Amino acid sequence: MLKIKVLGSGCANCHKVEALAKQAIAQLGVEAQVELVTDLQTILRYGVMSTPGIVINDQVVSTGRVPAPSQITTMITNAL
Repeated sequence: MLKIKVLGSGCANCHKVEALAKQAIAQLGVEAQVELVTDLQTILRYGVMSTPGIVINDQVVSTGRVPAPSQITTMITNAL
């Protein structure tokens, strides 16, 4: 099972990325857990200085932007 973390302060863009990740998972039909991480210490441990950040299976795959839905789908597919 994939573990996807959306790192951020809980801002609108963070929630948007979380929703896009859930949509991509549903579209792909893969088993995954999506978690919104708002704890600053945890975010900094990943080295993310600009949010929202996306972490898949403990690998940072995006920071500081809201990727297009197709890009998120590609990130998830690449992690399989």
